[in-house]
Amino acid sequence: MHDQRRRPDLLLLAVAVAAVSTSAPLIREAAAPSLLIAFWRTALATGVLAPFARPETADSTNRRRIVLAGVFLAAHFAAWISSLSFTSVSSSVALVATQPVWAALLTREHVDRRVWTGIGVALLGAVAITGVDVSVSGRAVFGDLLALAGAVLAAGYVLVGAEVRRSVPTATYTAGCYGTAAVVLLVAALASGTDLVPNHAATWGWIVAVTVGPQLLGHTLINAVLQRLGAVLVSVSILFEIVGASLLAWWWFGERPPAATYPAALLLVLGLVLVMRRPLPAAVD
Repeated sequence: MHDQRRRPDLLLLAVAVAAVSTSAPLIREAAAPSLLIAFWRTALATGVLAPFARPETADSTNRRRIVLAGVFLAAHFAAWISSLSFTSVSSSVALVATQPVWAALLTREHVDRRVWTGIGVALLGAVAITGVDVSVSGRAVFGDLLALAGAVLAAGYVLVGAEVRRSVPTATYTAGCYGTAAVVLLVAALASGTDLVPNHAATWGWIVAVTVGPQLLGHTLINAVLQRLGAVLVSVSILFEIVGASLLAWWWFGERPPAATYPAALLLVLGLVLVMRRPLPAAVD
């Protein structure tokens, strides 16, 4: 009976993982500046969620935390989306998926030996993937570093968000966080001279697809089932994004990962699973 009650949530989680797996291919297809995609992704999502937010449910401390989480999210999107212009989808997604490892390193809570073992194995896998890309080009390595930076920033985002979500409803938190991220990305785009108006109508279509799929459908469903299924199950499930995004990139762009990437990716996934044996915040992309 218990498993039967969980089936609807597991189905929603499967839909969410499928949705976030499309993020990297859709962003690659949009072929637009990273700040442009990140700004519209967060701005459009804010517009959808804002009517459901209840600002009165967040006190002054949580409001500051929401702003901080939004800054982390903006920086995460700027770094990770940029990485897709330099390295392969499979490498970028695999490395940004190390977010739970960095969350374990940054958390103030006690981390046991098994988690440290997982961190070591995952970092070994990350180094191995980067080593494979060294043989490809220095450009690919730069993209790998951007993806790793995106993972660290995502860890900061979910750790701060985990504190807020103890007492603030999901819609209020996400609307405030996405809104803050949109403002930060707008300022960054204006400061860097990035044009925020897509040159082609098709780009608008890809941006809307990123917003509806990975941002709203993926993230919203993950937040909806997180409390009932738990961070461990949700976080491990999100690791399947590595497989989904890589297969989509292979089919969509003919981007077949080098053979040496596979054992490195297995190390990475093994380390992440070991880390996820302990409850930690879920990953984002």
